[in-house]
Amino acid sequence: MDRYQSFARSGVGRFVVRKLGLPDPHPLRRHSPDRPPLDGPVLLGGGGRLVAPVGAVLRSIGLDVVRGGHHAPGAERYGALVFDATAIDGVERLRELYEFFHPVIRSLGPCGRVVVLGTPPGSAASPVAQRALEGFTRSVGKELKRGGTAQLVHVAEGAEGSTESTLRFLLSGRSAYVSGQVIRIGTDPVAAPGDWSRPLAGKVALVTGAARGIGAAIADVLGRDGAHVVCLDVPARGEELSAVANRVAGSALQLDVTAADAPARLVDHLRQRHGGVDVVVHNAGITRDRTLGRMDEGRWDAVVAVNLAAQERLNEALLDSGALRANGRVVGVSSIAGIAGNVGQTNYATTKAGVIGMVDALSARFAGTGTTVNAVAPGFIETGMTAAVPLVVREVGRRLNSLAQGGLPVDVAEAIAWLAHPASGGVNGNVVRVCGQSLMGA
Repeated sequence: MDRYQSFARSGVGRFVVRKLGLPDPHPLRRHSPDRPPLDGPVLLGGGGRLVAPVGAVLRSIGLDVVRGGHHAPGAERYGALVFDATAIDGVERLRELYEFFHPVIRSLGPCGRVVVLGTPPGSAASPVAQRALEGFTRSVGKELKRGGTAQLVHVAEGAEGSTESTLRFLLSGRSAYVSGQVIRIGTDPVAAPGDWSRPLAGKVALVTGAARGIGAAIADVLGRDGAHVVCLDVPARGEELSAVANRVAGSALQLDVTAADAPARLVDHLRQRHGGVDVVVHNAGITRDRTLGRMDEGRWDAVVAVNLAAQERLNEALLDSGALRANGRVVGVSSIAGIAGNVGQTNYATTKAGVIGMVDALSARFAGTGTTVNAVAPGFIETGMTAAVPLVVREVGRRLNSLAQGGLPVDVAEAIAWLAHPASGGVNGNVVRVCGQSLMGA
């Protein structure tokens, strides 16, 4: 429980926080099927190639779209500010960012969204100007208050019709703890679901480490989205695992992913029971923390075996056997530690950086096939593991991000559900931090 956040929202706490300039964590607006995606209209600006298709997507989602750079008549707060920067083809045109956002940025409502749309710098008329969008967007994310977030989405030419799943994610409570990210959408094929509320209907999803914490939340969300979830964990957690599988109307598989025969057993199970698998989420992971000079070889070997070597072996078996079906989705769970490093976690950070390397390698292999591989990199997430760390370390972890609070397991799960979506075929080779825009790392 975040007692500081509760205090900061109290009458006395509000006064103390403002007087002393302390972190002010605003309650985040998370997804609820009973609420609209945003509290307020979307102001859509810019004049590039994405204005028309993105406007059509926003209206299809049911959002109220206001075109231009002025306040909507009668509207006090915007739910989101979306700017198409693909027409910025020179440094002098970067001023268009200022001209659009400056008059309206303070009119963004609580938990509002900022999305800047650009062209991948490598294929842009002005790589310098398009690369500059990243610094702008990350800075905006750090300036926003009251739970606001900001993202940059690079949309390749030819991928104009592939933005819907990403915009549905970013312009809703599903992305509550995602901010300051750069997302790339390529030209790989996408498939719109028959029902956007159950996009994984008829799909089979495997989640490793599913017995508790983030893994259980992933199973919940994928099950909510219509998938049959195969919940995998070690036999020692069999009772917890069965409870999760029953809750999501899925099935349980007790298996140690580090066992020599684990890949073959997993492939046999998926092919015989389900005819294959559509979504693979590598969530299983452990920590065995010590500074390097005090770390025994057992701690090093155990973390590498579970967090990285097992993922590599399972991936190869699933791909070589054909158990991963066409247009499949592979999602690895990395960590902010794999990007920025962390004291006492050389073993853990090594494996989580390795997960990112796996994404880089497989994304090139999957390019153009309809199958994707991506990763999420959680920051401080409120779990039983983080609840056990010392108070001071826990409080620093919670506040060391732009949203000044820890995330929830469902925040990681929602990001994974977006990457697993059949309409996310253009999202390949991305590593998306779910960290409230952590002040560590990029």
